[in-house]
Amino acid sequence: MGTVAIEQPVRLRGAKPAELLLEWYDRERRDLPWRYGPGQQPDPYRVWLSEIMLQQTTVKAVVPFFNTFVRRWPTVERLGKAALDDVLAAWAGLGYYSRARNLHACARAVVERHGGQFPSDETALRALPGIGPYTAAAIAAIAFGLRATPVDGNIERVTARLFAVTEPLPGAKGTLRRLAETLTPPDRAGDHAQALMDLGSRICTPKRPSCLVCPVHAHCEATALGIEATLPAKAAKPERPVRHGAAFVVLREDGHILLRRRPDAGLLGGMLEVPSTPWVDRMVAAEDALQATPVHGDWWPVAGTVSHTFTHFRLELAVFRAVVPLDAQLDLWAEPDRCRWVARRKLGAEALPSLMRKVIAHALGDV
Repeated sequence: MGTVAIEQPVRLRGAKPAELLLEWYDRERRDLPWRYGPGQQPDPYRVWLSEIMLQQTTVKAVVPFFNTFVRRWPTVERLGKAALDDVLAAWAGLGYYSRARNLHACARAVVERHGGQFPSDETALRALPGIGPYTAAAIAAIAFGLRATPVDGNIERVTARLFAVTEPLPGAKGTLRRLAETLTPPDRAGDHAQALMDLGSRICTPKRPSCLVCPVHAHCEATALGIEATLPAKAAKPERPVRHGAAFVVLREDGHILLRRRPDAGLLGGMLEVPSTPWVDRMVAAEDALQATPVHGDWWPVAGTVSHTFTHFRLELAVFRAVVPLDAQLDLWAEPDRCRWVARRKLGAEALPSLMRKVIAHALGDV
């Protein structure tokens, strides 16, 4: 298995595929709240915000969060002045919470370093928190009209099929990036990038691509070879390891639940949780878990476990529940300075990741 060499002449040489893509995009572009039509001036803030939210997240999931953010913080200056806890709470449910922390840090950096104006240069963009090569290229192309080539999963897939690149991912990423750059036209680079994204999400899909309605199918090397459905090839992924822990849901007599803020660094940094044990590679025995409860009380295990899959591992949490009086005192190992009581009816406004919402629902489903 190999790749089509970049130097080798292929049918995609020249501007015709780009022209066909742009013609198709002008007719078929998706109507999305962060997109701009012909003659409209893109807002770099909205472009940046959408690109951060869209990382590893579907368009359908992002739209309501994007609309909420721009209503609440319509400019980068307003977002930079917001409290991190408010940003994390608004982000809750979107996942990959390091993006929210970087989003807030980036907004502040744009205000402090660039007077509230996003730089157009890719190098300057990449120096900002949370902005990598893809996001920098996307902002440069879409917001500023520069000839830059963002390469996301959709564009990788389209490029692999157009050039019949059979080298598996992730090893083929460099090759696909260089090939994608040969497709980018000198004008309308932003529209071209979004056209490729739309093509990959709507027509050149991972399974059963709709080649007959593809605007560039006549230029697709994989289609000519009949191998489009097999590309891009992917190396086998190792099995995710499993980690274990115990979570403690404390319900006070007045209907408040004990929450604890996680450390800023690390997974789910800065988010809220119910007090939990460390996540380890072996199952936690109930008698061991009950030595680490955050408050004295009558604890009992909740039947079943809560499972949650992160990027690099799967987590299995045993859940314990207790109802305590109003004057209950927290144990020192619960780190009381990071804990607070929150009314159960107000949990929806808190920065609780989906994992912890699942834990609370599991524990209190019959209360």
